[in-house]
Amino acid sequence: MLSRVTLALALAGCTATIGATPLRDAPDKDVVSASSAADALPSSFTWSSSGALVSPKIDSEDLAAIKDPSIVEINSTYHVFASTAKEAGYGLVYFNFTDFSQANNAKFNYLDQTAIGSGYRAAPEIFYFEPQSIWYLIFQNGNAAYSTNLNIGDPAGWSAPTNFYNGTPPIITQNIGSGYWVDMWVICDSSNCYLFSSDDNGHLYRSQTSLSSFPNGMSQPVIALADSQYALYEASNVYNVGNGQYLLIVEAIGSDGNRYFRSWTSNSPGGTWTGLADTEANPFARSTNVAFNGTAWTKSISHGEVVRTSTDQTLTISPCNLRYFYQGVSPNATGDYNALPWRLGLLTQTNSNC
Repeated sequence: MLSRVTLALALAGCTATIGATPLRDAPDKDVVSASSAADALPSSFTWSSSGALVSPKIDSEDLAAIKDPSIVEINSTYHVFASTAKEAGYGLVYFNFTDFSQANNAKFNYLDQTAIGSGYRAAPEIFYFEPQSIWYLIFQNGNAAYSTNLNIGDPAGWSAPTNFYNGTPPIITQNIGSGYWVDMWVICDSSNCYLFSSDDNGHLYRSQTSLSSFPNGMSQPVIALADSQYALYEASNVYNVGNGQYLLIVEAIGSDGNRYFRSWTSNSPGGTWTGLADTEANPFARSTNVAFNGTAWTKSISHGEVVRTSTDQTLTISPCNLRYFYQGVSPNATGDYNALPWRLGLLTQTNSNC
């Protein structure tokens, strides 16, 4: 997602009032039967893409990019938390809409104007933590941080950030090389909560704490997956796809300099990951398996997340008819990474097994 790297890549409404309880159109909308879940994920994927749907506002923020979306759908309203970017640095924004065709008209609520505060905040993840009946926003601030809110639709309700760790864990310092510690991601099962992060240097890290202790007590990270630097770069997502199966997605930089996603599966967030669609030739999502209407507006399929209608800490999704809200950038864009004109678009799976 957000490495502060200079790359010349040929690669980027209204405020709703939603109460503390995470309302849903259908509680089981993102759940498939155990008999079908295991077979629902294909071994290769194809997608169609929208055009660029969300761009920075022309306002006093003078942003270059809108990036790294985390998205949940509640009662037909999409709630999005994203990074804002410009050469001067990063921040967070919240907006909501009811139709992707109208997403660019949504009001931006800049979260530096809340208790989250100004300074480096980026790469958000949103979920509802049912044991505490509260929303969590996970993000990076040089550490792994979180804020909480009783009402997802109230931007002013976010608490001041709290860090998960006291400083950078030693294993990350030892392995990060010239990379950056980025892209924190939390998922919980019935017993534990797991915090994943990346280092832009080929390592995916995992910490954990008990469900009853969360957000306190995160263990020292371990390396959950390793590869060469650009093959396992950043922007991980982990989801429960049913029947005891979990899906891991990690962003890579391809041989052509463009961003794409690889994928793996496991029987536990704390388990061993087995390749699913995990190569340049057979990716989870890359410009080569994405169909655009007309000329492709981006050749990079980069940091985003699956559109979730089940909002709790288990991050349960249906493996059927996936939609992925992602960042892309003009193939002609060059210059400092922080100033590249990233925009948001939507992938829709076209080869679902369901």
